[in-house]
Amino acid sequence: MRGPHATVMQRIAGRFVRVAILAAAMLVILGMYSCGGGSDELILATTTSTQDSGLLDVLIPQFEREYDYKVKTVAVGSGEALRLASEGEADVVLAHSPKAEEDFMAAGNGESRLVVMHNDFIIIGPKSDPAGIKGSTSAADAFKKIATAEAVFLSRGDQSGTNTKELALWTSAGIQPSGTWYQETGSGMGATLNVTNEKQGYTLSDRGTYLAQKKNLDLDLLVEGDKALFNQYHVMVVDPRKHSNVNAEGARAFASWITSPEIQKTIGEFGVKDYGQQLFVPDAAKEAAGATPTSAATP
Repeated sequence: MRGPHATVMQRIAGRFVRVAILAAAMLVILGMYSCGGGSDELILATTTSTQDSGLLDVLIPQFEREYDYKVKTVAVGSGEALRLASEGEADVVLAHSPKAEEDFMAAGNGESRLVVMHNDFIIIGPKSDPAGIKGSTSAADAFKKIATAEAVFLSRGDQSGTNTKELALWTSAGIQPSGTWYQETGSGMGATLNVTNEKQGYTLSDRGTYLAQKKNLDLDLLVEGDKALFNQYHVMVVDPRKHSNVNAEGARAFASWITSPEIQKTIGEFGVKDYGQQLFVPDAAKEAAGATPTSAATP
């Protein structure tokens, strides 16, 4: 087509192309920044215990298959996981530091907080047990013996849920640990177990990570069963009203999924075949029934 009519048609076509490009760009931007998020990536901030125990190796691939999300897992201490989430750098959190979680929710960072599971903390140490704590029924008393003997104790020192529990136990024992015998690793649970093994010292560990790595450790489980060693895990969806960039849709899907009967069953069965016992006890059904699972320390 030639002449003035062709010119007009070309201009109209050009406008349509520009409008279409602009519209497409706006859709991409809206998809990136709209409340609730439309990304296919989900950022999970969680504890090293869920990673080091092997639980996430079972759960995450299944969630990705069922929901078509790509999960980016950031395994750090609970304190750091909650900090990342409070700054909008994570979409969903799986942690085990109740007081820090309550503070996180009170500050308006979380849309929801649901109980998922529990296990317990244990005190492990060398077979020779120089502090003589084996069989103690009180974790605080065991800590007193370790301090009195100035036996090497490895603390994570990373503001994790495990570190927070450890410090609370020292407080219960009436001790402010210090000196060359008290050493901080600044590392996750798996790495801290390895350092404890090398130094043949004592440490506080979650049961799941210890059992998962026990075959590589020359350390014994020495103290367990004290109610003070109870270890509860919650899942929290980051509130999109405070952090509009988060993938709230994906976070809600994950929270609903991990507390569903099917996945709770998977959590309850994890570790039984390989270790002869549960590494984590599912609790979502108990919370739904109105029973808070805080009365028992051991799985």
